[in-house]
Amino acid sequence: MLVLLVLLILPGILADQIAPHSPTGGSVKNRLVPPVWQDGGTWNYPLGTDKVGRDILSRIMHGARISLIVALVSVALGASVGVSLGLIAGYFGGNVDHLIMRSVDITLALPSILLALVLATVMRPGFTSVVIIISLVIWARYARMVRGESLALKGLDFIARARVSGASNLRIVSRHVLPNVVNSLIVLATLEVGQVIIFEASLSFLGVGIPPPNPAWGLMVADGRVLILTAWWVSFFPGLAILLTVLSMNLLGDWVRDRLDPQLRNV
Repeated sequence: MLVLLVLLILPGILADQIAPHSPTGGSVKNRLVPPVWQDGGTWNYPLGTDKVGRDILSRIMHGARISLIVALVSVALGASVGVSLGLIAGYFGGNVDHLIMRSVDITLALPSILLALVLATVMRPGFTSVVIIISLVIWARYARMVRGESLALKGLDFIARARVSGASNLRIVSRHVLPNVVNSLIVLATLEVGQVIIFEASLSFLGVGIPPPNPAWGLMVADGRVLILTAWWVSFFPGLAILLTVLSMNLLGDWVRDRLDPQLRNV
């Protein structure tokens, strides 16, 4: 699992150095070259070319970088907002808790892709817009989880002792509550990376994500959908990259959960 993930991530990190061709430059005379193992294929384009002659392998490598950066930045931003609001709601309670949790309920009740499409209509397609849209969709999951764990923690004895000793609310939350929810956050964030990659690919596929000619995986799948019967490789290999990356991230998330949960670790 970890080896597969490294094999998918490392080419994205080193794409500028190891990609055989430019991800955006193409040649019309080399359009729709099949993979190397099919008749007409060439080692110059091991996975073939698309309808404007761009190398599929090079675009997948550069697309890995886009997907990973979007996923990491979106998860970090969404988690920061969700964790902050979840801690406030869980520790302080009252009207603030009701307000935050009703916002969480509304966000989670709406279909994620529908909410993203609505947000995309008022924002210009691009990297920043995709990150903001995804962050606005996923923050509620972190808020709900952290709020639940904060409610359980604030009634424990060590929190009461900290309060009696004169510690401020900010110190209690930052030094006692937050460290005790970190393990759950790591597991959720690891699992969310795979979901965000699918989400970004879906937005790009629908034309409201990363704009062309950037080599986003979802955009590459969309480019090849009308050629699926005659040039299957245009969509197949980017789709396979999405599948393997998300599968690897989910397996990594399961492994992290098993390692960080004492009950599961002892089974």
